[in-house]
Parts: sequence; C-alpha cells; structure tokens
Amino acid sequence: MELTYSVHVHKVEVRKNSAGKVVSYRVGWLVERLPLWRETFKTAAQADSFRSELIAATRRGEPFDVATGRPVSDSRKAVSPPWFAFAQDYVGSKWPYVSPNHRRGIADTMADATEVMLSSKVVALSTAELRAAVRWAVSEKVRDPARKVPPNLAPAIGWLERNTVPMSAFEERGQGAQLARQLLDRLSRKQDGSLAAASMAMRKRAIANNLMSYAIETGVLSANPLKAVKWTKPKVSEEIDVRVVANPDQAARLLSAVATHGELGERLVAFFGCMYYAALRPEEVIGLQRNDLVSLPKKGWGEMLLHTAETSPGKSWTDSGSQSERRGLKHRATGAVRPVPIHPYLVVLLRSHLERFPTATGDVFRGPRGGRISDSSYLPHFHTARAEAFTPAEAASPLADRPYALRHAAVSTWLNAGVDPTQVAEWAGHSVAVLLRVYAKCISGKDTEAKRRILDAMKPEPESEPNAERAEDETIPPGNE
Repeated sequence: MELTYSVHVHKVEVRKNSAGKVVSYRVGWLVERLPLWRETFKTAAQADSFRSELIAATRRGEPFDVATGRPVSDSRKAVSPPWFAFAQDYVGSKWPYVSPNHRRGIADTMADATEVMLSSKVVALSTAELRAAVRWAVSEKVRDPARKVPPNLAPAIGWLERNTVPMSAFEERGQGAQLARQLLDRLSRKQDGSLAAASMAMRKRAIANNLMSYAIETGVLSANPLKAVKWTKPKVSEEIDVRVVANPDQAARLLSAVATHGELGERLVAFFGCMYYAALRPEEVIGLQRNDLVSLPKKGWGEMLLHTAETSPGKSWTDSGSQSERRGLKHRATGAVRPVPIHPYLVVLLRSHLERFPTATGDVFRGPRGGRISDSSYLPHFHTARAEAFTPAEAASPLADRPYALRHAAVSTWLNAGVDPTQVAEWAGHSVAVLLRVYAKCISGKDTEAKRRILDAMKPEPESEPNAERAEDETIPPGNE
C-alpha cells in the first residue's frame, strides 16, 4: 500500500443539466497531484458531509492510499475483520511460540474481551455459552482448522461469527475510545464483576496490547487504541510475602507429617523435599529424571542437571492433545541445562526414595500405580499434612500456604546464608534482576546493622546531654526520658 500526505480537496461542484436544473453535487480531490478523484452525490448535504470527512482526515494527519484515493481508515474499514475472526487469527499466530499455560491465559483474555465486543444489543447466549464457544474456537479450532464444531457449541459459534463488531470500530471517532475503555475495564474484573488481582489485570492487558500490535502489523489498525485511553495502572507487587517462608524446623515438621500419609505420602517426602532443599518448581519436580541426578554421594552434597519440566495445562492447550506436556525449562532456551546443588539432607531423601520406589520410565517420581504425580494428587496431602504439622496459629497464617512456598523458602535461605545472588539466580532459574526484586524482603541481616548506624547518627553529644551514657544504652529518643 502506497501512502501519501499530499492531498488537496476541491470545493463542491454543483452539476446542472442543459435546462439549468441541478442534478447532482460532486466532490473532487487530488492525491499526489494525479489523478483527480471524484465522488457524486444527489444532495448538497451528502456532498458537504463527504468533503468534511476528507478534510478532517487531512487535519488529523492521516495518510491517504494512492491506489484508492481514500484515507487509510476508510480502506481498512472496507476490509476490517470482525472481532471474533480476528481473535482466532491472532491466537493462531501466537500458538506455535508460547507455552500451553500461556495459551490458556490468552484464551481467557479473548473470552473476557468478547463479552464487550458484541455488535448485537440482544445477546442470544449465556455468558457460559459465549465463553465455551470462544475457548473452543481459540484452542481446538486453532490447532486443527478442519475440526468440526461440536453440536453443543455450533449455535453459539454461528451467532458469534455474525455478531461481533469489526476491528475498525476501534478507529471510529468517540466510539473507538469508549470501546477501548470498556475492554480495559472488563479485563480488570473477574467474571462476577469484582476487581481482579492487579497481577492478573496486568497480564490480560499485556495480551490485549499484543493483539493490538498484531492488528497494526497486519494492517487492520493504524494505532493501538488502548494506549489512547487514560487507564489507572494497578499496583503490582512482585515481592513475595515473607510470612509464607518456612524455617527449617517448620519444614521438617511438614515433611514428617507428609510421610504418615500412606504409600503416596512416603513418595511425596522427597518430592516436596526437592522444592524446599533445591528450590525446584512443581513442574520441574514432576519432570525430574533419574539421569538428571548426576551425583548422589553417600555423604555430602550432590548435584542435579535439570533440562525439562512437565506441565499439565489440559488437553485443549497442548500440541499433542494430551493432558500434560514435557517442555524445556522456564525462561530458558530450548535444550538449556540448569545445575542445582543437592543439599546433603535431600541426598539422603532421594537415595532412600530411589531405593524404595524405582520406576521403569526413568522418572524419579511416580504414583503407587505407576501414573504421573499431578497437582490433584499431591495437593490434598500437602494441605492435610500442613494442618497436622503446624500449630493453630501457624496453620491460620500464610505460612507455607502452598507447595510453591517451599521453593520461596529455599531461595530465601540461600540468600540469607550469604550466597552470591548471581549464584542463587543460576540455581533457582531466575535472572539476577528478578531474583532481587522478588526476594528483596527476604534478605535479612542488613536491618540490624542499619538500625545500629541510625542510633550512632542520632546519639547526642556527651557535653550537651548529661544522661548521654543512659541514652547510649537505651533506645529512648532525646526529650522522652
């Protein structure tokens, strides 16, 4: 598409027949000097309105398409896809390059957005039907375009294909800004209408912005309409809550309680131990292979070399259509390996586990019947053991409220032990910047020195304070003795 800003709009030409009677009104305008474009109207009002639109486009600084002689927005409007079709196109462009869990997050965002992108005032679908149809269209259909629509979803899919606004609606004066604001507001709320967590709202807005970038890239939009809307950015704290971090005594009590939960509980002791002593993510523990444990000495430290993780996002989101999928490490290039030291206590747990529960698959952890260990199998044991191991006050607090908190405890322990943050980041699979941002409040030991320096700085001079010795020994502000 060849674009230009060189446009000259002529005055409305009144056209008459041989008898002198006015028969039409014509608007002429030049785009790049030649050719002279013309549009004829029956009434003067129609001609004036069209001419005003051309002039308004030039004043907005909008380029004109040399091939059509029209503003770019008009060209886009003529071929603008409806929201529902464009959402599927966008997800299709992202599908091969993102993880199954991220695909599911994109689908949820598309379902939320579609609720406000309807062109019909009379909605023939319930919210549940609409969301089910959108999720199918941006998962099963995207993965296999030839797949037949399930009979129970066919009416909803057909209705959505006919009743979502065109993408050009975002560029309509007034309406576009209102639509963008409605979209942002919906992405900031849960399905029940209450405000969503700030982190969730930011993730969904990031996906929506990415969709708009794709619309610009493909020529569907000329600019990102979301950036033109003043929207209060929710405050997101990436720092972990220090109250969730278990100390060694609490972790030991928790692991001991897990061991009392039958054979699966006995298998889960080393499973949760990998999170607490080696800072593994749950999916990394599930994907742990016997060959990853390169060193398990009878005494001292061992070492593992992680290279895969096994997630369970659901069959709608994996390439294979299976419930789970083995992938590379999070935030790492394909084939990357992460070294992790194995604490001597964990070495003992793993040696005992491998001796008692060997597997034919090469996996370190499997259920009593040979199946994979999923969150639905380990979470009930974790929460029951937590209630048994902790005091009532501890159980009522956020302390180790979920298995991932064991990983937080491991990283916090390493940092508090004085291990260099660069080394901790490598072991934990973080960047140094993210590590320090997330675990800033868990690095203890500095506050005591800081308080000592403040006392020294605010200590009265001996000659001006008769009770200087007392003020030095007691942290009492001058004037409040």
